[in-house]
Amino acid sequence: MSARLWHLGNVVVDLVLEVPALPERGGDVLATRTERTPGGGFNGMAAAARQGLPVTYAGAHGTGPFGDRARAALRSEGIDALLAPRPEPDTGFVVCLVDADGERTFVTSPGAEATLTAADLVELRPGAGDLVYVTGYSLLYDSNRAALLDLLPRLDPAVTLVVDPGPLAADIPGGALASLLARADWWSCNAREAALLTGVDDVVEAARILQSRLGRGSVLVRTGPGGCLVDRGGRLVDVPGFAVDAVDLNGAGDAHTGVFMAALARGLDPVIAARRANAGAALAVTASGPATAPDAARLDAFLN
Repeated sequence: MSARLWHLGNVVVDLVLEVPALPERGGDVLATRTERTPGGGFNGMAAAARQGLPVTYAGAHGTGPFGDRARAALRSEGIDALLAPRPEPDTGFVVCLVDADGERTFVTSPGAEATLTAADLVELRPGAGDLVYVTGYSLLYDSNRAALLDLLPRLDPAVTLVVDPGPLAADIPGGALASLLARADWWSCNAREAALLTGVDDVVEAARILQSRLGRGSVLVRTGPGGCLVDRGGRLVDVPGFAVDAVDLNGAGDAHTGVFMAALARGLDPVIAARRANAGAALAVTASGPATAPDAARLDAFLN
């Protein structure tokens, strides 16, 4: 695969604590299980790399135990890091409390990944056919947002820009949102995020509204086990999902986006790419953990 994915999201470390219930305000509770694992942008990059797409992490990363853990995870997946580690601070982390019902509650402590600058990206020149990925999380940090908005006008028109607004989509500043809508080639989000951005709960109508706001690109809206809606030549296509016995839904969206980008890089039709992404997400939720996307051989066997 000659194309490359340049990932401008944020790699953090997830501190996952399983608890019987969230503590009351001022209270305490004993965790029944604790896990430390690379997360954030790592999950989507791993999904794409396992499909054979060369990946470079172009975000910032820090010096310390969390930065070391993040870089080790990137190396294990064959993912390059564009930038040298920041001498300080360390990479940030996310505390994830998982209660007995499986509901997740997050608290994020930003670190080096929130310090990206325009100077970091001045030499970044993705080639024609490459993909660049931007997440809404980055747009919440002043420094990262300025760096990314500085990069957009310099992107070759033949570079595919994939934007995932993320769970905090409604908090993205309006000017940044407009710039990304104008340049994005693919706007990939889930049904909740589509509703947040449009004020419309009906997923089909929300997808149509998002499509109308894109300057040059196409929309993909994930609908959970049902699959996804994807624009193909101005027509919204419902691409069905795959029935599996789900164990852990964490990271399903990242798996979907990573597999979809790898399929696009191979030149596959968007509907076929979306079907592969649905299958990748389905396989990912059959195992515990956030970075459980399948490799290409396992995905091909599942589809065949």
